[in-house]
Amino acid sequence: TGKELVARAVHELSPRASGPFVKVNCAALTETLLTSELFGHEKGSFTGATEQRLGRFELADGGTLLLDEISEISPELQAKLLRVLEEREFERVGGGRPIKVDVRIVATTNRDLQAEVAERRFREDLFYRLNVVPVMLPPLRERLSDVADLIAHYLATFTAETGAKVRLGADALALLAAYRWPGNVRELVNVVERLVVLGGDGELDAATLRELLPELTPARARRGQ
Repeated sequence: TGKELVARAVHELSPRASGPFVKVNCAALTETLLTSELFGHEKGSFTGATEQRLGRFELADGGTLLLDEISEISPELQAKLLRVLEEREFERVGGGRPIKVDVRIVATTNRDLQAEVAERRFREDLFYRLNVVPVMLPPLRERLSDVADLIAHYLATFTAETGAKVRLGADALALLAAYRWPGNVRELVNVVERLVVLGGDGELDAATLRELLPELTPARARRGQ
């Protein structure tokens, strides 16, 4: 996503660049699974825990941990996260030994966290611990100048993965650069992946793009509509 690209840039341009970059989507897991995912667990700590597992905090030691959609974690997990930030240590699920870690946290959200704090859905102390250097990322429709670079990045990624030889002509790039991208970077990634899968080899022009992607109609693709 766009947020992940920014987080990776922060990591790669920092003194921690040689360390690991680890991410977790806080909205995709239940509280129990997310707790185990973040902090790891000891063998036998719960049904199905057949072996010890390292959590994302341990895996990110010396590097950066991206917590995507931080606003979705429960109050109980917020308290545990606050302790890690304050004491720089935690315990695995089922464990009793404190584990020291040195991790930079990058937290992202689509919500207004200050409003969540005001509504008592997000801890104020955790908010201020996280909100040290806030970065506001505008929606893609407000930074259309980024579209060409993002397309080039993901086109290179997907063609390398698949071996496809898809290229985009100048008129195709102009069409994509003028589109409003209501789904933001996730939509752009999906569009590029579809083009790689459906486009075959060779250069795609704007007419072919409209055939493959009906949503890119002239009316929707015109800037400002």
